[in-house]
Formats: sequence, C-alpha cells, structure tokens
Amino acid sequence: MILQDGKGFRLETDHTSYWFRVTPFGHLEHVWYGPKLMVPASRGDGDGEEVTGSTMWDALVLKRTIAPGSSVIYDVSDPTYCMNVLPQEWSTQGRGDYRETPCELTMPDGTVIHDFQYKGRQIVEGVCSPETLPGAYVESGETESSGVQTLVIYLQDSLQRVYLTLYYTVYEKTDVITRRVVLRNEEEQSLTIHKLLSSMVDIPDRHYRMLTFDGTWIREAHRHDTWLEAGSHINQSTTGSSSNFHNPGFLLAEELADEDHGCVYGYNLIYSGNHYSCAEVSVNGTVRVMSGIQPRGFQWTLAKGERFETPEAVLTFSDQGLNGASAHFHAFVNEHVVRGDWKKKERPVLFNNWEATFFDFNESKLATMAKKARDMGAELFVLDDGWFGDRNSDTVGLGDYRINKKKLPSGLKAFRDKVKGMGMMFGLWFEPEMVNEDSDLYRAHPEYAVTAPGRVAVKGRNQLVLDLCNPAVQDYIIENVGRVLDENGIDYVKWDMNRHIAESYSPWLAEQGISQGQFYHRYIMGLYRVLREIFHTRPHILFESCSSGGNRFDLGMLCYSQQVWSSDDTDPMERLKIQGGLSYLYPQSTMGAHVSMAPHQQTLRETPLSTRFNVAAFGCLGYELDLRHLTPKELEEIRNQIAFYKEQRQLLQYGIFRRVQTHKKNKVLWQVADLATGDVISGFFQTMTQAAEGSDWLTVKGLESMAMYRVRTKEQFLYIKRFGGLIKHVAPVDLNPNGVILREVNKRFTMQDGVEEYVVPGQALEMGIWLNNQFIGTGYDTKLRLLGDFGSQLYIVTKWGKDYDHIGK
Repeated sequence: MILQDGKGFRLETDHTSYWFRVTPFGHLEHVWYGPKLMVPASRGDGDGEEVTGSTMWDALVLKRTIAPGSSVIYDVSDPTYCMNVLPQEWSTQGRGDYRETPCELTMPDGTVIHDFQYKGRQIVEGVCSPETLPGAYVESGETESSGVQTLVIYLQDSLQRVYLTLYYTVYEKTDVITRRVVLRNEEEQSLTIHKLLSSMVDIPDRHYRMLTFDGTWIREAHRHDTWLEAGSHINQSTTGSSSNFHNPGFLLAEELADEDHGCVYGYNLIYSGNHYSCAEVSVNGTVRVMSGIQPRGFQWTLAKGERFETPEAVLTFSDQGLNGASAHFHAFVNEHVVRGDWKKKERPVLFNNWEATFFDFNESKLATMAKKARDMGAELFVLDDGWFGDRNSDTVGLGDYRINKKKLPSGLKAFRDKVKGMGMMFGLWFEPEMVNEDSDLYRAHPEYAVTAPGRVAVKGRNQLVLDLCNPAVQDYIIENVGRVLDENGIDYVKWDMNRHIAESYSPWLAEQGISQGQFYHRYIMGLYRVLREIFHTRPHILFESCSSGGNRFDLGMLCYSQQVWSSDDTDPMERLKIQGGLSYLYPQSTMGAHVSMAPHQQTLRETPLSTRFNVAAFGCLGYELDLRHLTPKELEEIRNQIAFYKEQRQLLQYGIFRRVQTHKKNKVLWQVADLATGDVISGFFQTMTQAAEGSDWLTVKGLESMAMYRVRTKEQFLYIKRFGGLIKHVAPVDLNPNGVILREVNKRFTMQDGVEEYVVPGQALEMGIWLNNQFIGTGYDTKLRLLGDFGSQLYIVTKWGKDYDHIGK
C-alpha cells in the first residue's frame, strides 16, 4: 500500500514500513525503513493535543538542531541543512554530500554537478515494467488482488533539462520493495553516464554485520560476515556476469541479530552482469546502502531525447532475524520472479550423464543409462555436453548445432523418442554464448567473437565469448537453439556459460561508433533478448541456468530460468556451505542439486550415499553417476530415496526453509515446513566427528506449542564397510575386511541406520529434544547413531494422529 501525507510518502507492506518525504528544498529525505508502524487516524493525548500520522514525521526524522563542523551549507536560509548529514533517497553531486554517490555524470554543460529535485509523483496499480531489462512482475489479471503498487517520483536537475525518475514498487504480501531509476536528457548537448545505480538509501547505523556470499568455481556462495566500520564496504563483480566471486545479494544484520531474532536488511539485484554494491558508514550515524550496475569500465552517452534505465534493486526488512529476511526473498522469487509453466510446479527428478561419461558416450551407452535411470524412478533424462558438431573434447565444436552422427547415428530426435518411450522427459545441454576457434561458426564468422584488435585473444576453457552486443549473433543463437528445441521436442534445457569475460571489446560496437564502455551492459541486454525470444515463447520448457555451476546465480537469470545449477561441486559437505549460503537469498526450489559418486570428483572426499541424498533433497533433485558401477544395495537405496522425494517433493521444494542454529560447530540443521499441515522435514548433518562425541539434540522451529508431534527418522542404509576392521571382532570367523567375502556381503546386505521415533509436544521440539547417542568407540547397539564423518539423518515431523505411516519407507 502506498499512502501520501502531504509531501511524505508511506510505503507499507504486511510487516514493514518505508517512509520518506520531500524537503523544502526538493530533496527526498529518508525517514524510516523497519517494522510496520501503526499510524492512528487521529487521537488526543489526554491534554487536548492531537496525534496524527502527519505529526509522527517530525518524531522519526534525523534531528538537525545545529550545523556540524566541516560541513557545507546547502542554502543560507537553513544553516542546519547539510547534504552530508541528511539521510536521503538519492544524493546530489557537488552540493556538499561527500559520501558515496549513486550517480556520476558529465552534464550537458560539461560540469560534473547535478542536483535532482522533486517535481511530482504518480501512484500506479501493479508494476511499471522495465523496457530493456527483466523485472519482477504480477500475473496478468491479478493486479488488483496482488497487493502490488508502484510509486513513480519525478525529479529534475535544478539547472538543466535532465530528468530522473525513481520507481518504487511495493509487494505487500512478500514484504519486498523494488527500486530502479530512469535518466533522460532533454538538453541539446549530450550527457555522459559514468555511474548510475538502481537504489540508494541512508539507514541508521546499528553496528551491522554485512553478510556477503563469496567464493569461486566449486566453492560458490560461502557466507562471510564483515563488521561495518567507518568507510565504504564493497560487494562487486567485474567478470561480465554476476559471478561466483561475489553474489549480488547481501544482508545487513544488526549486532545481536541471529537466524531467528533481530533486525536484518536484505538487498539483491535483478541483473546478471557486472554489479556493484556499497555500504558506507558515515561519521554522522548513518549507513548509506547502494546497489546497481558496476561503474568500472562503464560509460554511456545520452543524446537529446534518449534515456537509460537501470536494473531493479530488491529490498526487504525483517525483525525476525536472518530467516525472516530469507523467507521474504523466497516468497518474492517464487511469486514475482520465476515464470513460465513451471512456476510453483514440482520439479522432476532428473538423471544427467555428465559425471558418468564426460564426452565419451554413444547412443547405446546412453540408452542403457536411461533405462537404468528410469528403473530407479527418474523422470527426466538429460544429455549433457558432446552431442553436437565434432565435440569430443572442450577444444572443438562450440558454436555449431549439427548433430554428432558418430555418437547418435539415428539422430537426436530418434534418441529423444527412445527416452520418451521409456516414460521420461528429455533434456539437452547447450552453451550458446561461447565459440571454439575449431568450429564451423568461427571459421565462417570470426568477427562474431569478442577479441581486441592487435592483441592475442585470452581464452577460458579453450573458448572465446560470442559478441552478444551484435544483433546478428543474437539472431544466430535464437534461430539455431530454437530449431534444435522444436525439431527434437526438448522438455528441459541446461544453459551453460563456462568462462568469465576478459576483453570487453565488441567489433560490432566499433563498427557502429558506439563506446566500448557500453559493452558489458549491452552484452547482458543481448543475452536477455536471446533468452526472452527462446524461452518466453516456449513456456513449457523447464530451463535450468548454469555457468560453470553457480557463476550466474542471480534474479536476472531467474526471470527466464526456473532453477539454477548451484555448483559443479556435488560433494554434500561443500553443498552444505553452497546451498546454505544461497538459501539466504534464494528459495530451494531454484537450486539444482545432484547425487554423485564418491569419492567426489571435485574434492576426493568419500561421503555416505545417504548424506549425498539428504543434502540434495533440499533442492531440485538429480542424479549424476554411473549406475552400472553401483551395488544392488546402493541401487535399492537410490530407488527408496527417489520414492521418498517424490512423496515429499512439494514440501522439500516449496516448504518454508529455515536454517536452525546449533550448539555444536560440527553440526548443520536445515528444515522445511508446511504451515498449513504442520509437517516438517528436518535435516541433521555432521561435518566431522570427534572422539567421545557428546549428546546431540534436535530442534524444530515454527510448531504449535500445545500440539503433539510424531518425530521419526527416514529409513537409510548402513553399509558393512563403514565398520572397517572392527567387523572381524564381531564375526564368528576371522574375515579380511578387504576380502572378497565382505565385499560381496557389502553389496547385498545392509543394516538400518539410527532408527528413532518419539511423540513430543511442539514446545519441547522448539527447545530441542535429546537424540540417541552416537558411536563413541565403546560398543554397538541397534539404536546407536553411526554418523561418523559426514553422516546425516532426515527427521520427519508430523502432527500426532495423522496417517503418515508410508513416509520414510
């Protein structure tokens, strides 16, 4: 809801209030962003003085009683009005504000000074969609009932005909506000943009921790906490994409905030390119928070009548800790970012051939794998890299779309028909943004590649980047990918991008006389046009974005893809950090998560099959291993895992996800909950064991205090080989733990692992209940929990009395 009090604006969601007002000098003064304020219509205080919403403004604003030292006075009529102190919605340049600015321009008169002042407003039902970029949306026909409104604020420079329009869209039900700006030049002379961010706001300094999600390939989205001290703290990408180095989303948590308590601000960006965010602690008790397009290497000229629009920034606030902010983001993404036929729809269990075969496959091998995957319960078979051109390694073939008849002699459609005949959907891998020099495309059109004149091209994974600034390149991708999809009836696409961009030079921009400072943004706009043309016209396709794993896990890609491959690292111990980090910003329904062979190809770590599933179950489940090399018991366990996942898929993919605080550093607890039914699945994960491990307890959040709940473990297998040499001490005969007898026993015989079942009140689960002891070297019991290193367990929690006997089998 958007309300106006005189020259003040109140943006209200279900649980938050965001207030700002127009000052006498036409600037936008930020007043409040925090818990929802209850505003009385009017009432007396008992002494005859009336209290109204309007009179609250003076109580909430930052007080300016006297001018601070070392300040520049904006106007002599008010000696306390200093731009360097005033909390603002948008800053000036060259008027006395020395903090970081969201806007750096060379104005039409050649100066770098601007002073945007209020000229008017408009309140619109629903969203005002960007013209050149993707944005959040409301389903057609739901505008009036969606609780979504947009406030449009019109500003103009105090001297020149340069206009800035600020868009605030309020998503009431998800407690999110989005912001973006549009800059327009109406002077005869051109202006140059050096920096134009999407949002800026000055909030009170509460000694925040800045939570960023950083890493690299196979180590994406690890949480890092940095205390905000005096000065600027930057979260940015310069790789050409949102990057695996620093995700564009971040959080500011007050000093005592934890997962379930305290004030937390959340920020993200609907953009897939170079990004820049800054949190600057000022000397005057405020923190300036900004985010938008990376200004490094950026330069954009606007002639008369031209405009530039920024990506949409996403803001939220919660006084219910980090989980509260995450819940807002999750609901917003599922409701207002993801689109297409797969929006809020259960995702299929897939089997991907990559880790099983790499490039070494043929039609017969793939058909055998597909049959085995079908028998395990897979619903989607995905053919990864190597099906096109002469693609037998990563040195050749990218850019070509002819089917590799040596590997698929009957053609791609014939193999797809085999898979469909098995009762599964069929998916295909693409990497359309890249080209190998050894390809038909490069030989025909070397000018399509991003290379700098006179310099030796730099490569990543033996490939060059295609120039998506060039409309002809965009058309080539749209035509060829679309043709393959339509001719072969593809149900699912995995769209990869396996290198960073280094040489920001477009031959096409040079031909058009356009500044190379526009390269990175035009590349992203070209990518968005390609994705829009391919996938918005084929909404039935399930689209999973990928970029060497999580190199482009962002809200911009999620406007086209329903899920993102979180990481090429499928080691569940690493995935706890990766998926756990992503969960602060994105719902589990967007995370591709696979079970692979162990030792893992990325870490050489050996982990239990049960843990590989238990982590992957908190996402969109897939399997990526060679089923031919599994034992009968491992195959049986996978069948049970998939059956369980299908039964609980709605809860696992769309339940309310929470990270539960633990009392031990070697434990991780996740849970998903259905608020309507009270059902919960809790994941208990142990990273590394320790000798004489003390007792553990299970905490489950969000339950009804007075209701009774049944808690029990999901069935999983314990393999004999886990006991190693200990087995000979309990066997009636002396057996070699590495001998043929025990190897055969291990293939065909398992024990139940850590079976527990309790009936307990919700209030006790909220506090935590003791679990059975772990193995501590003193003996064995059937109820003992044998977690060891990397062990885990899923606990199914249901209201007592419900018929859930089939769950966990």
